[in-house]
Amino acid sequence: MKTKSVLEIADVKTIAAAAEAEAMANKWAVSIAIVDDGGHLLWLQRLDGAAPISAQIAPAKARTAALGRRESRVYEEMINAGRVSFLSAPGLDGLLEGGVPIMRDGQCIGAVGVSGVKSTEDSQIGRAGIAALGL
Repeated sequence: MKTKSVLEIADVKTIAAAAEAEAMANKWAVSIAIVDDGGHLLWLQRLDGAAPISAQIAPAKARTAALGRRESRVYEEMINAGRVSFLSAPGLDGLLEGGVPIMRDGQCIGAVGVSGVKSTEDSQIGRAGIAALGL
């Protein structure tokens, strides 16, 4: 049996604070979602000025990254390259860039999803949050 790390509430708060700081530093109004390795929502915040739909998209991106164990961008790229059958993948509804898995010792322990600005900027915010853990 293997031992696996899990996100604790202190970790979630650290990620959220760093992601929010990155968004605020760039004056980006976004929603930030953090999920566990099963895609279950642990944190959701919608910054002032963020579009209401972003609070739906951010958790979907995070869930997709956690369940797929890869950035949600990968799915968007596959679809854009013509593999449109991925649009019917069960349980994956955030097939857009902006979901970033949280990896530790080769294992996915959760993910961050961000929505509200350009997809590359969403990913930048998510990565900044994860970097605060020092993994």
